[in-house]
Amino acid sequence: MKGGEGGRVFGSVSSKEIAEEAKKQFGVEIDKKKIVMEEPIKSFGAYELNVKLHPEVTAKLRVKVEENG
Repeated sequence: MKGGEGGRVFGSVSSKEIAEEAKKQFGVEIDKKKIVMEEPIKSFGAYELNVKLHPEVTAKLRVKVEENG
């Protein structure tokens, strides 16, 4: 992500972008609607999000947001 001052990203990281990167980097398809986010990610760092795979099954997804070139 492109960054600004104070460790913040320009814009925010949405569940759609996370699902796209999971497919691109790992070949795993995740429905963006199943990724549980209280609010979009607006700062660089590591995050742990829940993914609802089934009404009784929830997985953890670790997301690392870094500044690029």
